[in-house]
Amino acid sequence: MSSNGLTTSIARSALRQARIELRVQLTSWTALGWVMFPAIGLIVLFFLRDQEVMGSQVSLAQLGIPGLLAMNLISSGVMGVAGQLMTERDDGTLLRAKAIPHGMQAHLMANVLIFTGTSLIPVAALLVAASVLVDGVTPTSAGGWLRFVWVAVLGLFATLPIGALLGALMRSPVVLGISSLFLYGAMAISGIFYPLSALPGWLQWVGQCLPTYWLGIGLRSALLPPEAVALELGQSWRLWPMVVILGAWALVGLMFAPGALRRMARRQSGSQVAAARDRIMSRGY
Repeated sequence: MSSNGLTTSIARSALRQARIELRVQLTSWTALGWVMFPAIGLIVLFFLRDQEVMGSQVSLAQLGIPGLLAMNLISSGVMGVAGQLMTERDDGTLLRAKAIPHGMQAHLMANVLIFTGTSLIPVAALLVAASVLVDGVTPTSAGGWLRFVWVAVLGLFATLPIGALLGALMRSPVVLGISSLFLYGAMAISGIFYPLSALPGWLQWVGQCLPTYWLGIGLRSALLPPEAVALELGQSWRLWPMVVILGAWALVGLMFAPGALRRMARRQSGSQVAAARDRIMSRGY
């Protein structure tokens, strides 16, 4: 088979797997879990819709909606991917994909499509709900909607490789759970729910090195009214730095994640799957 034919075959297999998996997830109770915690956050923000931020005309609810969307994308892109890879390693899914010619390539491509869908669909649903409950949290022009889409996609692809690396390198769900604390800590110092200018200067520098900050400011630039820019550092949305830094995170992740995934696939064996099954039966995780 020619290289073009092989690529087409792998892509077709990935699309078929992604379509089946997304249909299953969208029609099962899994879909409820996508929106349950963001919905709770949205209800909390609804009751804060009259509280202004730092004397501005922007409410806590308005500022919190982009942060809630960013948190959902980051959690799905990092912890969702890492958890799924660890599950597939332990239940034998990766071993079965490895046994099929070019099965790993198709499976990983399908997972990218699946996680893109399972991340963006809840975000879209949450934004629709937020637009009903809180005023001033939706784009007011076609350019604003376009910015919202490309920022969300760029932010997702800046975080997906991080999740793939964690899933490939970590051996225990306990370690992954501990890693989630660091992730939420990173979000806490990234100003996705409040202005970064409210933090000490050294934490502002740390926050600006993380993709979480740039995803948050990108979504705020697309969703909030123009006067909200006064709350940002330098009173600017800094779109070009956002593109550069999120793109750099995506590029670095794509440099290291494929190698880590290949090593994980090479080491996968029936004895490892059996050992994982025994561990789960004895410990429950």
